[in-house]
Amino acid sequence: MRKLACFSIVITGLFMLGYSVISAQKVETVDGVRWIHNGDEGTWGKNPKLSVEFIKNIGELDSSDENVLFHMPADIAFDSQDNIYVLDQGNQRIQKFSPEGKYLATIGRQGEGPGELQFPMSLDIDAQGYLYVPDTSNQRIQIYTPEGIDHKGITMNRGSLGPIRLFSDGRMLKGSGGFIAISPGSMNEKAPPSPLLKILDAGGEESKEFGIAHDYKDFMLNMMGNRIHFALDQNDNVYVAFDYQNRIDKYSSQGDLLWRADRKLNYDTKKPISKGGRSGSGGRVMIQAPQMNRASQGIAVDQTGRVWVVGLERQIREDEQVSMNISRNMSGGKSTQSVSVTGNTDLTTTDMFRLEVYDPEGILLGIFPLKNFVDDIRIHGDRIFLLDRMRGAQFYEYKISE
Repeated sequence: MRKLACFSIVITGLFMLGYSVISAQKVETVDGVRWIHNGDEGTWGKNPKLSVEFIKNIGELDSSDENVLFHMPADIAFDSQDNIYVLDQGNQRIQKFSPEGKYLATIGRQGEGPGELQFPMSLDIDAQGYLYVPDTSNQRIQIYTPEGIDHKGITMNRGSLGPIRLFSDGRMLKGSGGFIAISPGSMNEKAPPSPLLKILDAGGEESKEFGIAHDYKDFMLNMMGNRIHFALDQNDNVYVAFDYQNRIDKYSSQGDLLWRADRKLNYDTKKPISKGGRSGSGGRVMIQAPQMNRASQGIAVDQTGRVWVVGLERQIREDEQVSMNISRNMSGGKSTQSVSVTGNTDLTTTDMFRLEVYDPEGILLGIFPLKNFVDDIRIHGDRIFLLDRMRGAQFYEYKISE
């Protein structure tokens, strides 16, 4: 990669209580693109310019009300009236709530027929109130009317379905799937990884792909090391946080790379702990996934253009591990899928996660510690919604106060 000799240091000094807090970022230009190397503390230092206040939980771990008893919730979205829609993945449904959290309706149910769901992956709502749900096992993008009635399903090619977000003009932005897909002979593939994101038109046809994937020169590492979370801002710019790379990218709505940022971490993400592999005999194949240090767990953009990333203070310990297990049963031409969680699900608090706040140009502003496990983040207005998917099975709602 060609680097231009153009370097600058951005230094901000904050003086409080008789001492100075200095945070530095190095900014360089690589192939015409700004690359911001943030330090381990933002420009706010110990004097944050906003606060984050806990409001309420959405969902209950132990409840007699099945409407708030989620199983593996996967996403959350909002309509123009601020109603809340929770994608309850393990229960194959969408739960609708008022802005105050009152249950209003259930949309969808498990099955293969029109309007039915089989392991839905994500959820988004367009300006007219239509709900878009990429439905993994049914290999379609399921669309519901604002009233929750089946509108249509857009059939997708097998293996091509991933989470989606909606542009303001009706186009869809699709990421890769959430699982490592292994086919016969694929472990030996030497081809470079595909672009990270695809733009789909209203009919589901791909019009463009973009997003620079890192080539680890290994099939399994390419599949896992390029996993991402992504989000759109109000101008349809695209933000990408890499799960296993110390890297945050911003693209235009047309897929042009605008800037790239990283930050100082107290652990290494450059080299995998193990590459994983395949073993077995007699027709039985065992796949071991690579082991890599995780850098982030979600990204979102608020109404001012600030970028919020769920980062990690440290890596997960063995006693904190949980895993998701998916089983599929084929019978009589029908398929059913179930999801279960194993591991220490009783542990719901941790000091592992944090909220990193960046300005619209990739400069780290500040860091807020978190006390719960977090699997993703969404922002609506001045509210942050943090997902605890496999332990608390709920969303934590916070308010941003300037």
